[in-house]
Amino acid sequence: MKVRKAVIPAAGLGTRMLPATKSIPKEMLPILDKPAIQYIVEEAVASGIEDILIITNRGKGAIEDYFDYAPELEVSLKHSNKMSTYESVRHPAQMANIFFVRQKETKGLGHAVWCAKRFVGDEPFAVLLGDDIMVGEKPVTKQLIDAAEKYNASAVGAQWVSDDAVEKYCSLKIEQLEDRIYRMFDVIEKPSPEKKFSNYAILGRYVIKPEIFSILENTPPGHGGEIQLTDGLRTLCKQSDMVAVDFDAKRHDTGNLIGFMEATMDFAIKHPEVGPWLREYVKKMK
Repeated sequence: MKVRKAVIPAAGLGTRMLPATKSIPKEMLPILDKPAIQYIVEEAVASGIEDILIITNRGKGAIEDYFDYAPELEVSLKHSNKMSTYESVRHPAQMANIFFVRQKETKGLGHAVWCAKRFVGDEPFAVLLGDDIMVGEKPVTKQLIDAAEKYNASAVGAQWVSDDAVEKYCSLKIEQLEDRIYRMFDVIEKPSPEKKFSNYAILGRYVIKPEIFSILENTPPGHGGEIQLTDGLRTLCKQSDMVAVDFDAKRHDTGNLIGFMEATMDFAIKHPEVGPWLREYVKKMK
């Protein structure tokens, strides 16, 4: 079971980050010196992914431009002998084979993933949500790929969350197989307290077998009137093996203001130039 392809849904409206996202794709908001989506692409590449499909919609052409060459800018940088900046500008276009398709209607995450059907074909594939930046020694997508290959199963990235968070995400019915890996039997989207299975929820990463596409085609709208990927996974895990990986990494939800600022601060404090300045600046604020 070789995972070579990844899908990054980036078609959301960014309503939690308005008014900035009125004209700027939320995925292009900078976390320190790079747009948020570049961290997601870098994780996929570090996990061995060769081909990446980014799902966009109207008004998100800036994402496509970012992962392309910029000849005029590059020539100017070379003439100015700003070679390190030149390399950083070219790098996004060189990381992987990156493709784009538009989700023409906002019909939910399940529908966005379904839009990747032709790109994926009959291969297992990874899904990385564009809001979630993961920071760990081993890429989270690679942790899922390893588990999926070991058990010949689909895999989801999961962690224990609070009761309040379960109601915002989902709840997994699981049984432990080994340290940090669980057999998954069921999942419910945004459950009420009396309907939850556990406090383990899926958080932003998946490795899915291609059978999900025929399931999503026949999945009716669920929570919020949208086609939910979780509902498709609920059917898939009852038809074939699926595991939940309690991934070892820190997750930043950059789709909201607090999560975005936490990610910015975390990356800034570790930056060799910005970090020392930031520490001193915070001390002066006290």
